[in-house]
Amino acid sequence: MADRTTPLEDYALIGDCETAALVSRDGSVDWLCWPRFDSPACFAALLGAPEHGRWRIAPRDMAPERTRRQYRGDTLVLETVMETPDGGAVALIDFMPPRSGDSDLIRIVRGLRGRVPMRMELVLRPDYGRTVPWVTRQPNGDLRAVAGPHQVTLRTGVPTRGENMHTVAEFEVGEGEDATFVLTHSASHLPPPEPADPRLQLGETEAFWADWIASCSDRGPWSEAVKRSLLTLKALTYRPTGGIVAAPTTSLPEVLGGSRNWDYRFCWLRDSAFLLIALTGAGFLEEAAAWRDWLIRAVAGSPDQVQIMYGVAGERLLTETELPWLPGYAGSLPVRIGNGAAGQMQLDVLGETIDALFQAHRRGLEPSDTAWALALAIMERLEEVWRQPDQGIWEGRGPPRHFTHSKVMVWVAFDRMVRAAEALSLDAPVERWRRVRDEVHADVCAKGFDPEIGAFTQSYGSRSLDASLLLVPLVGFLPPDDPRVRGTVAAIERGLVADGLVRRYDTAATDDGLGGQEEGTFLACSFWLVEAMHMEGRTAEARAYFERLLTLRNDVGLLAEEYDTRARRQVGNFPQAFSHEALVNAALCLEGGENPDRSAPQSPRQG
Repeated sequence: MADRTTPLEDYALIGDCETAALVSRDGSVDWLCWPRFDSPACFAALLGAPEHGRWRIAPRDMAPERTRRQYRGDTLVLETVMETPDGGAVALIDFMPPRSGDSDLIRIVRGLRGRVPMRMELVLRPDYGRTVPWVTRQPNGDLRAVAGPHQVTLRTGVPTRGENMHTVAEFEVGEGEDATFVLTHSASHLPPPEPADPRLQLGETEAFWADWIASCSDRGPWSEAVKRSLLTLKALTYRPTGGIVAAPTTSLPEVLGGSRNWDYRFCWLRDSAFLLIALTGAGFLEEAAAWRDWLIRAVAGSPDQVQIMYGVAGERLLTETELPWLPGYAGSLPVRIGNGAAGQMQLDVLGETIDALFQAHRRGLEPSDTAWALALAIMERLEEVWRQPDQGIWEGRGPPRHFTHSKVMVWVAFDRMVRAAEALSLDAPVERWRRVRDEVHADVCAKGFDPEIGAFTQSYGSRSLDASLLLVPLVGFLPPDDPRVRGTVAAIERGLVADGLVRRYDTAATDDGLGGQEEGTFLACSFWLVEAMHMEGRTAEARAYFERLLTLRNDVGLLAEEYDTRARRQVGNFPQAFSHEALVNAALCLEGGENPDRSAPQSPRQG
């Protein structure tokens, strides 16, 4: 049976820095979790059918081939122009104002040409598409939908009616006319919220995003791509706490029809660390400070209980469960919420966290006594456990191993702490850290490098390749002209590149606990290859490769986690912070002529 699932490329992101919605090219909001990124979805058609919740506004007779859309300038306000076969046209303007109280999703239909008959269909289904709310019409004409703790209010001047448990409206707009729809989430035990002026909120929302991105200076030929990625990353921050989610979605598959479907609506320390390096590299120190404060609160307590991920407010209990009533995106099952990987030990996360704090400080973030105390506790933990096997950067569900990348990032942690202590004249066991740093370096060079292959391998004793080892020169473990680095990059290009894009590893040759199931190429790894090429002196090749990667973005500049080269579709959770931060870091690297923050190694060559 043909797959009629909407391609991820057809979605755009809107959000209010506390949650986000995905809007399809045909005017349907198919995903929205309210009131937070990790709350149960009230629109879940993305993982099922319209009956699982959506909100569509479109011409009754739309010509899909004549639909175009864009963000309005450097904002997260989406404008979709839809034409009809008879030449009529409307603009659908979608946005979520940054909150001052309750959360609004606002849609404005603006007539551009002719007189266009429109249809609106609202299907609210809280609890991930499972619950039908109780809908009542208020004396002022507003619709109020209640389900448990949630209350959603629809305000519009357009007459609406009930139809088969849906709310529908049919109306017309002419040139110069507007029809407005405001959907507001609030607590069900409170009175419905006071109405707001959607046109005023439109101006305020545009100003919010434009003012934020204005501090980003021109980034040369890739300014548009960098700014759109930075805006996307900002949209994935949870403004009340400073936490940063990996993506606003769950269970979008890494291979269509497969079972590699995970919930990414949480704050990974690793993803956040890469993101902080991107943001501070572009000059956004306020987000770095907010994330550092979130980190201190989230990991507070015993250092042996540090998790790889947390909820947006620092929650630790992220129990993984399945939702059997949802058929999944493109039939990909199971649909999961929560994430069992939260309990894994991944040594690299601690190194990336230390590196993020170090890079933020180098970029101008003021030192923090509390952050230093946290870093000392992390180092004490690393000294105890660095010789142990772990689950690695890709969170495999197979047996723990001595992953080479994990050990490299342990080296990064000790290297950055030595440098920070020396630069700031801090009281710290610098000599002991230096000894451990050099011991880790020697261990990796002796056990993680295979002379026959001429490359670093995925884990000690393995002959498998892993794209995470493209980071060896990027983090300064070895210089880019070291034969072992060149050999590793060349081996990855030979063995892990599929149709010009980089796979994380060979799933058929790696016991990751998921049965050898294939997946798409991993976009962040392809951007790491850009940096590695550039650092080797292959700058023209790196620039051309970077330009090719930019063509994989959809029409509004968004990237998922992976790309399926056979189906020619984006796959995985969408949009993905890891992909966008890797894009920004690669652009900054190419623009600067070097990798200024993460280049020269700080210990002698060994091994």
